[in-house]
Amino acid sequence: MLLHLRHLLLLVSTWIFAGVFGVQANTTSSDMLLWYRQPADSWNEALPVGNGRLGAMVFGGIDHERLQLNEETVWAGKPGNNNVPELKQHLPRLRELIFAGQYQEAQELANDIVPRYARPDNNYGMPYQTLGDLILDFEHSNNATNYRRSLDISKAIAVTRYDHNDTTYTREVFSAFGGDVIVIRLEASKPDSISLSLSFRTDHTQSKISTQGDSVHLQGTTSSHENKKGRVKFHSIAHPVVEDGTVTADADTLHISGATRVTIYLSAATNFKSYMDLSGVAAKKAEGHLQGALAQGYAALRKHHIAQYQRFFNRVTLDLGATEQVNKPTDERLRDFSMVDDPQLVALYFQFGRYLLISSSQPGGQPATLQGIWNHQLQPPWGSKYTLNINAEMNYWPAEATNLSELQEPLFSMIRDLSETGQSTAKQMYGANGWVTHHNTDLWRITGPVDGAYYGLWIVGGAWLSQHLWQHYLYSGDKQFLEQIYPVLKGATRFYLDVLQPHPDYPYLVLVPSMSPENEHPYGGTIAAGPTMDSELLFDLFSNTIATAALLEKDPAFAEQAKAALEKLPPLQIGRWGQLQEWLDDWDRQDDHHRHISHLYGLYPSNQISPLSQPDLANAARTSLIARGDKSTGWSMGWKVNWWARLLDGDRAYKLIADQLTPVGDDAGIEKGGTYLNLLDAHPPFQIDGNFGCTAGIAEMLLQSHDGELFLLPALPSRWKTGAVEGLQARGGFSVDRLRWDKGRLSEVIITSRLGGNLRIRSGVLLVLADGTALAPASGVNPNPLLKKAQIKPPKVAADFVPEMTWESRNYWLYDLPTEKGMQYHLTGTTENGL
Repeated sequence: MLLHLRHLLLLVSTWIFAGVFGVQANTTSSDMLLWYRQPADSWNEALPVGNGRLGAMVFGGIDHERLQLNEETVWAGKPGNNNVPELKQHLPRLRELIFAGQYQEAQELANDIVPRYARPDNNYGMPYQTLGDLILDFEHSNNATNYRRSLDISKAIAVTRYDHNDTTYTREVFSAFGGDVIVIRLEASKPDSISLSLSFRTDHTQSKISTQGDSVHLQGTTSSHENKKGRVKFHSIAHPVVEDGTVTADADTLHISGATRVTIYLSAATNFKSYMDLSGVAAKKAEGHLQGALAQGYAALRKHHIAQYQRFFNRVTLDLGATEQVNKPTDERLRDFSMVDDPQLVALYFQFGRYLLISSSQPGGQPATLQGIWNHQLQPPWGSKYTLNINAEMNYWPAEATNLSELQEPLFSMIRDLSETGQSTAKQMYGANGWVTHHNTDLWRITGPVDGAYYGLWIVGGAWLSQHLWQHYLYSGDKQFLEQIYPVLKGATRFYLDVLQPHPDYPYLVLVPSMSPENEHPYGGTIAAGPTMDSELLFDLFSNTIATAALLEKDPAFAEQAKAALEKLPPLQIGRWGQLQEWLDDWDRQDDHHRHISHLYGLYPSNQISPLSQPDLANAARTSLIARGDKSTGWSMGWKVNWWARLLDGDRAYKLIADQLTPVGDDAGIEKGGTYLNLLDAHPPFQIDGNFGCTAGIAEMLLQSHDGELFLLPALPSRWKTGAVEGLQARGGFSVDRLRWDKGRLSEVIITSRLGGNLRIRSGVLLVLADGTALAPASGVNPNPLLKKAQIKPPKVAADFVPEMTWESRNYWLYDLPTEKGMQYHLTGTTENGL
């Protein structure tokens, strides 16, 4: 039944996505290059390739090439959850202590139940692990001229080229879409010039490297970790096809001599079938992938790879203009960015984020981890797992808006898995129905707490993940998808209805124990009752579940129960110094610069705070954001780009992009975020979420659709005087096929309506249809059900707060345009100012 539902969900998604994308944009390959004049000195300079399942970091060495390899299911451990059943008996006491204000005592008790390091009979999740390295040692010296190393993200191909002894050597690497192998193509300008040895290297202790005929094999078993024995068996095969040369073998290495061209096909697979099934045969799967690739051959594989990849990548283009900086290597451009105008680097970084998502998350596979699919360690930072209190969600923020909707299928599949494994956690730990997951999970879909109570006793992971399901509906309008995911929404809602508690001092229902993710309050811990983010997440989950039940005409009694609880959630609150309160009580410190600003979830990715609809709350969010400061970890700065975009401050959003594009070395201290020379995000160390967050933020600066309308160029920075974007998507099933501006003013927009319905547009300039026909001014509530404002309670304001700032009002044109399904609408801007 489980596999059937997953298959049906994938089919449904495929049917919908096939007709979504409209205009296919074209991108000039030379504009989409990362390139360097020297090989990578470290992993953080190597270049990533991937097809969703297989990844490689390409170093581009001259006499020694290293391809660090990953396969998405190479994880430590084996199936099994990590519940802490003893929590249930202590919940009454924990709640009593918290409600009595005895926070240190509550924290100490929670830490005893869920200690910082896992007990011997439990675990805090398994790490995602490297497969190993493919090593190519060439029989020429390291001396070369005209060296160039590049990654063409318009084709997903990495190339290394150099001259040595009057011979030009070219090395091409791609992880084949449609071929499911990694291909390494070696060519020389003179015949018989390629000689090398080829072998694997791995840190896995349970492994073996051997040659079998003209192939070299790596096989082994992943690590044991905490209380789980490693049970994932992996097998990788590297098979060279040689022209004009010979191949010989010793025990663990192939030797190639006198070749003109060599094509190495690298296959890898594991015994993983699902989070509860390891009955696959790794060697058989790997051999099948290899034989399929050999049957196609290099030319066909390459052609098919480019076509399959560009089916995703070419949907969106972004032109912000260019300067002479485009002629420099990428590392030099990154170092210069704070001093020299280089708008094209921002466009490249935006598209690099899309490249990474395409390359690390494909339908039918696993979601992108904390490092996508690129990890070179057996014990990576934070296990390279799925951190659910921001990072895993951030990975998928660009998906809908930047026209990569179906790449969320692995995330949706994981959410469905968690709704199954999380039922035992809800029952054993909280005595509740439905399902729950805490702040971290892994390949085995664990749902218990991770990293101790201080960080891990956070129970709204399922509430946040569920937002992605509803947002997909708002973009697609697909009721069949809603039918499939309704049990997930209902199960999450069921859990919170069971565990919400009446607060003894306020007329609210709250979650207790809970926390504002990872941030310590002034009473010596994180454990608290009803922090702001809880209320924001439950507002969205309950609202979405109620709406889904109504659309599907299901469960009216359950929907009424959810409505009753929704009414009793705490409102958003403005504290004593004008900030958006992070906790139920006014505890916020003005000198707090913590990387997590989780209570601003209501501003982004949610739509509960809007400068147009709730200016007082928007001002409070801005006050909090200013107090926290700009510079932080990479992912935190990526989130801040989105927040400033939602606050309609394009110049401040641009400053955060510039902060993000600050080069970081391997020796950077933690919390000093920026970007490595290969454009990967630095927490540091590397986390991919900052790339995805910043890409989403750039899209949010150009188009917003969360507040009941399509807002065109809502946060255009003054630096981007002229530009164009094609292919962005909006809620309501609208595709913005082209959006062009000149001298900072909107000049043209072309929109396709995929579903029909009312299109409400907000613009800073007067718009007319291309034939000169005037547009009707908007009036009343937008009747399009996919474009709705959030109906939140009025905020509670601290009695001693006296506003010193008011929201700067701006003038806009607001239109209603009735649309028909499948029709395209061409609008142009005039020189008149907004009303």
